[in-house]
Amino acid sequence: MTLHRTAVRAVSSAALATALSLVPLHMASAAPAGVAVKTLKGDPGDGGWHGDGLELNAADNKKVDTFVLRARRAERNISPQVRAAAVISHAQVIGFDHRLKSADSLKRKVATALKETPGRTVDQALAGINDSVRYTLQWPDGRYTSGVALASSVLAGWGDDNVKWSNTWSRAKGYKGVNSAWKEPRSGHVFEVQFHTPASKRAQEETHKLYEEERLPTTTPERKKELQEQQDAIFAAVPVPAGARELKAPASRRHPAHPAHPAHSAT
Repeated sequence: MTLHRTAVRAVSSAALATALSLVPLHMASAAPAGVAVKTLKGDPGDGGWHGDGLELNAADNKKVDTFVLRARRAERNISPQVRAAAVISHAQVIGFDHRLKSADSLKRKVATALKETPGRTVDQALAGINDSVRYTLQWPDGRYTSGVALASSVLAGWGDDNVKWSNTWSRAKGYKGVNSAWKEPRSGHVFEVQFHTPASKRAQEETHKLYEEERLPTTTPERKKELQEQQDAIFAAVPVPAGARELKAPASRRHPAHPAHPAHSAT
């Protein structure tokens, strides 16, 4: 272990204790309101799930429920680490109460994947989900690049393996920010961390409804093009922090980082 990593771990341990003190024990170990395993869109009566013109049969629905429970258990270890990384890097944690994706959102996402790719299994669809546990860290433009580098190094220093790093600051059009995914070593569960500035986060929020409409199977190609143009215009107004285009993932111990298409986290 290098001297640098020893120092990072020492600082991280202190910050981890600070992060735990910021969150009451019941909040750190329990799911936020509204994430109970249930089907808000209605049970068709056969143990399956229906919603927004999508469906899961009873067996697939049960597998997603099990996945939701695993995410809730994993979050208890992940949240203190992410909050500590935020303390160390002087980041603001945005939307912490929504760190767990709802059961209905996960079922909608899985059902959409199964519908769009015939022959795909529910296990394959679940394996592709990175945001069942998700966080957003935010810095002012002037501290953004150094903040992202430090926060990601802290996560890697704890053994969280980076499995996705999508830096879209260099894009001429579309989403701006860094979307990353990490595998927590004890649970093996993958979680998402988005790194934003106030302007890029605001643009993400402003375009969310447009994105949701664009991804619906009932949206016509003409309307999809119009929605994408509207999103592009909003993101084009986001200032790019100095050095943001060059941000890269820290070295992972087990899995090489790979680029992936960014996506808004559906809620």
